[in-house]
Amino acid sequence: MLERTGAACGKARKLVGLQASKLEAIVATGKLSRRMPLLIGRTSGADDSLRRLASTPAMQELPSHLPGRNPAQMLARARAQWGGRGDLWVFGYASLIWRQEFEAVEHRSALVHGWHRALRMRSRVNRGTPQQPGLVFALLPGGACRGVVFRLRRETADEELQRLWAREMPTGVYDPRWLNASTAQGELQALAFTLSRRSEAHLGRVGDEQMLHILRHASGRYGSTLQYLVATAHALRERGVHDREVLRLMALAAAHGLV
Repeated sequence: MLERTGAACGKARKLVGLQASKLEAIVATGKLSRRMPLLIGRTSGADDSLRRLASTPAMQELPSHLPGRNPAQMLARARAQWGGRGDLWVFGYASLIWRQEFEAVEHRSALVHGWHRALRMRSRVNRGTPQQPGLVFALLPGGACRGVVFRLRRETADEELQRLWAREMPTGVYDPRWLNASTAQGELQALAFTLSRRSEAHLGRVGDEQMLHILRHASGRYGSTLQYLVATAHALRERGVHDREVLRLMALAAAHGLV
C-alpha cells in the first residue's frame, strides 16, 4: 500500500505539472481515464452565470436566491464598502485563478490568513446534479490560503463586479468579505467569496470513500468535480502554490486510477 501511495503521489505531481495540451494528448492515447474529458483551458462560460444557467432544468429546481440571502442587497453592500475610490482587488483561490472572466490589469500572488481552501462546497448544477451533488472549493475559516489577487481598474470595476456577482452569487450562497492579502509589493484589501460552515452548501468533513464516489460520478453543467480538481491543481502548480490537501486529493485520485 505504501508503494502504491508513493507511486500515486508521483503520478499526481506529474499530472498537475503537465500543460493542458499534454493532458488532452494523454486522454487521446487512453493513458488518462476517458471518463474525464478535460475542460482545462476552456475560455467561454462561467461556473455560476445566471445568464447561461437560467433555462436549464437543474437551475429551475433552485430558488432564485437562498432564504434570507438577497444577492442584490449583498452586491449593494459590497459596492458601498468599496466606494469606488480606487481600483478594486479580487482574491481568487480556485476557478477564479484559471478562468477569471473579468478584465484584470494586474495580478499578484497573495496570502490571506484566517481562511483556507477546502473541497467542501456542494455543487448541484455546475459540477454535479441534485441527484448526485458534486463539490467545488470554498474559502473556509481557519488557517491560511495562498492564491492570486486581481486588480480591476476603478473606471470599469463596477461593471466587472456585476459580471462577477452573476457568476459567483446567483443564489447568495457566499459571504463576500474584504480580506487583508499579503503580496510581495505590500498588503492590500481584496474582495473574497467565503463560505460559512453553517451554510447548507457546506458538506463538512468528507471521508476518502465518499470523496472517491464524488470524483467518479459527480458531473454537471460545466463538467465533473474531478475535472475541476485537476484544473485547480494545475493552476496552483503553475503559480508555485503548494497546497498539501489538493496534492493529497490528486494522489488519492491517481491511486484509484481516476487520473
